[in-house]
Amino acid sequence: MISIVVPAHNESSVIGRTLRQWIDAADSGEFDVVVVCNGCTDDTAEVARQFGAAVKVLETDVASKTDALNLGDRAARGFPRIYVDADVVMSIDTMRTLAGRLDRGDVLAAAPTADIDLSGCSWLVRRYYEIRSRLPSAREGVGGSGVYAVSEQGRSRFGEFPAVTADDTYVRLQFTPGERVTLPDARSTIFPPRGLPQLIAVRTRVHRGTLELARLFPELLTNSGESNGRVLLALFREPLLWPGLMIYCCVNLFARRRAIRHVQSGAHLWQRDESSRVALSADSCK
Repeated sequence: MISIVVPAHNESSVIGRTLRQWIDAADSGEFDVVVVCNGCTDDTAEVARQFGAAVKVLETDVASKTDALNLGDRAARGFPRIYVDADVVMSIDTMRTLAGRLDRGDVLAAAPTADIDLSGCSWLVRRYYEIRSRLPSAREGVGGSGVYAVSEQGRSRFGEFPAVTADDTYVRLQFTPGERVTLPDARSTIFPPRGLPQLIAVRTRVHRGTLELARLFPELLTNSGESNGRVLLALFREPLLWPGLMIYCCVNLFARRRAIRHVQSGAHLWQRDESSRVALSADSCK
């Protein structure tokens, strides 16, 4: 049985769409789905319960993704285990492909390739993602696709999820590049921020997560893989890319500076993007 853990914080606008992708097409007993509603003030739990016995719904007052992941792990029954952000679009075939790849035993972690849906995004955001798509980090699904899957052996690499901002990066760094894989024939769709302020906020969270892991788990950084620096510099040889490169570099420089200030001050702001969820809310319950 494949277990799927979905941490959800105020995701009523998208959780129905996410679950319907798998529940409506799954064979009996194929999936063990656990939705952990953490610190919700909306009806996320009620929407998830509409799927009946096919979905186990847990609720906690603690608004923490890593706490939700730990609660989901305790309730989950099977392996491979797939962790999915509540706003990701992913087919049941992708789930099966991830599980099948892990069942071969030669890798311990797997993720789909991310498709970025830029519908409704501003010109600035589009240029940012045009550059990002050319970088090595864009080809890393564990930490870029909103989904990661681990085998039972892979899950044994670490205990409970620590209280970190970047749970996906923490998991990726448990494995060497040869132990993890991003599958080109498995896809997930993620929805980026629609505007520049929201993009900066999300990138601030990403940089904060990286700084946090470097401080708490420096020994894991040896598993980082290829960096973006060399490829990014090479892109400057193409003048047509300069506008996008300036946007990409400025966003990340500004976001990193903000992240450093947050770390130094002890501020802990989640900075979740709401713009993509609002844009999709009308379609979520169809």
